[in-house]
Order: sequence, then structure tokens, then C-alpha cells
Amino acid sequence: MLAGVAVAQFLGMTLWFSATAAGPAIAAEFQLTRATTAWLTMAVQAGFVAGTLLSSVLNLADVLNARRLFTAGCLAGAAANAIIPTAPTPLTIIVLRGITGMALACVYPPGMKIAAGWFKDRRGTALGIVVGALTIGSAFPHLLAWGAHGVPWRALMWTSSALAVIGGAIVATMVEDGPYVSASAPFDPRAVIDVARNAGVRLSTLGYLGHMWELYAMWTWIPAFATASFAARYTVESSSGSLIAFAAIASGAIGCVAAGLWGDTFGKARIARLALITSAACAATSWLFFGAPTPVLLVFVVVWGFSVVADSAQFSALVSEYSPRTHVGTALTLQTSIGFLLTIASIRLLPWVAALVGWKWTFLVLVPGPVLGAAAMSALMHREQPAPSPPGSLSR
Repeated sequence: MLAGVAVAQFLGMTLWFSATAAGPAIAAEFQLTRATTAWLTMAVQAGFVAGTLLSSVLNLADVLNARRLFTAGCLAGAAANAIIPTAPTPLTIIVLRGITGMALACVYPPGMKIAAGWFKDRRGTALGIVVGALTIGSAFPHLLAWGAHGVPWRALMWTSSALAVIGGAIVATMVEDGPYVSASAPFDPRAVIDVARNAGVRLSTLGYLGHMWELYAMWTWIPAFATASFAARYTVESSSGSLIAFAAIASGAIGCVAAGLWGDTFGKARIARLALITSAACAATSWLFFGAPTPVLLVFVVVWGFSVVADSAQFSALVSEYSPRTHVGTALTLQTSIGFLLTIASIRLLPWVAALVGWKWTFLVLVPGPVLGAAAMSALMHREQPAPSPPGSLSR
């Protein structure tokens, strides 16, 4: 079941950064400004926030079967994404990206709920694997953009749509409901309020917000940082920005799995705090690696990419553990909704800062997020019970 969910998340989430990876080609064809190009990613974030907010208020991830919701989200997102290559104007593309984000609100949180339903004691590891697959899915379009830079951007979009359809089919035909969360529950108009009043959920969400302030802004703009870095050192145009972006995002898949194993052994809040401190240090020292030789820059982004997303699944696991089993889907959806709302601000802020001070110094504005998130995890640590099972097995 875990393998099925993980593969499906990987395939479905290729929709997220498909237009970001194709951004330079889209910007050139439609003569977009840097700010408008940013909306290729920000529109997905905005659509995702709207979708998750609506889903949490209506308890969709708890009232409806999560597997059917996941499949519907993959199909709807694939359809919206597949129309983008025929869009006549940049505004149409941005609107379709927003619709894609709304569809993905029915993919990411339900996928986490499905995985959580099969694991109890080793839930941190299981969700780490799922988020790791999601991370690879987010990175994959960048690899395609680098390895096949001569391929038209429209083919890249259609490829990601086809992969998302396959992901939905996997969940529809191969995955079943687990025993540790409710497959469905009656609608509860107070569910969001009950979730928000839970102290453990609140602290976990505060840590998640600090993490999200940094994560998607780094993922979105690391290609621009790398491209500017190459230009500063080599004074020639390089196509390696997409490769650096793939390395930065994909290395997070390893971080997610490793943090899941460590979290179940040493405590999820403790490991999340360590990841936040590490990623804050990377953001704070990013200026030192601007203009560095390519191997040095690559090592740096791999370390940052490993730590910047390693804690993501641990926040989801914490929320799922502190929430009533009938509200797990709502709690996960509400957490992601607030977190992704924050990403819109940080994604939009970075190119504005870069225009003022240059990419060398831009990532410094991300430092406060993980620092505050680490403080929230320190407050939560004394509430978390040690995991009762040994680290040798993923079984329940």
C-alpha cells in the first residue's frame, strides 16, 4: 500500500512544477516579465490554498473516501495542465495553473491520510517515504527541462499530465484503506475549530509555517540563483540551472526518508527542529556559495535540499497523531492550506529582493522562517512521547 501511494504521489505531483520548469520557454514565447513568470508557480500555490481551505471547511478528506478524492484530483489536475499548451494568453495559463493547484489539494493531503491509515508506530517513516516521492515528483520536470532542453515546453506539460493520470489510476486500482484512520466520517461543522484548539496541532502547524516560508521559495528560485551564480563565475550562459534545481529538490527525497526513520526513533519534533536549524544555516550562508565552482555549489544545494524538506513529513505525522482519528484528513488539509498561503508571500518576495540587492543576498530573507519553526518544535518536544517500536521495521 505504501509503495502504491508513494508512486502515485510522485506521478501526480509532477504537475506542480511542470510550468516552473518550462517557465523560461513560456516567458520567452509570451514575453513575460520576471514578476509574471513567478505567477506560474504562485498560481498553483493560490489554487492549492483555495482548494485545501474549502476542503478543510467541508471536511472533504474525512467525509469522502480519500482514495476516490485522490484519483479525482489527479484527473482534474491533469486535464487543466494539458490545456495549458493551447492557451492563447498568459492570463489563461495562470488561471489554468490555479485550477491545477485546486485539483492538487485533492491529491497531497488525501495521499498523506491514506498512508497514515496503514501505519501507527512507524508513521513518521511511512509519511517520510510518501513526501520523498512527492519531492521527486516536484523535481522531475526540472530534470526533463535540463536533459531535454530542446524538447518543446508543450511536450513537457503533456508528459506531466499523462504521468498524473497514471498516478490516479494506481490509487484507484491498487490501493486500499488502512485500519488506523477512518475511511470516512460524518460532516462535523466544528471540526476545523476543534483541530485549531488542539495545542499539539497548533505547535506542529507553527513549525510547519516556519518550514513553508523557506521551502517553496527556495525550490522556485534556486534555478535563478544558480544561473546568476554561473554567470558571475564563468561570464557565459549556462543551462545547468535546471540541473542544480533538480539536485536541490531531489536530494530532499533522501532527507524525507532519513528524517522519517530518525523521527520514529528519536522523536519527530526533535528531528524536525534539527532539520529547521540546518536549513536556516544554509539560507544564512548561501551568499558564501554564490559564484562558487559548480561542484561546490552542487554540494551546497544538496545539503540544503536534504534539510529544507526533511521535516515536512514529520509535521504531518505530528498533526495526524495529535488529531482525533475522525479529523485527521481535515487537520492535514488545514495545516497545508495555511502553510501554502504563506508560500505565496515568500515566493513573490524573493524576486523583488533580488531586483534590489541581487541573487547573492536574496536567500537571507528566508532565515527567520526556519528559526521560528525550530522554536515551536522546542516547545513541542516535551509533549512528544518516545516511539515504542524499534527502528528495524516499517510494519505498524
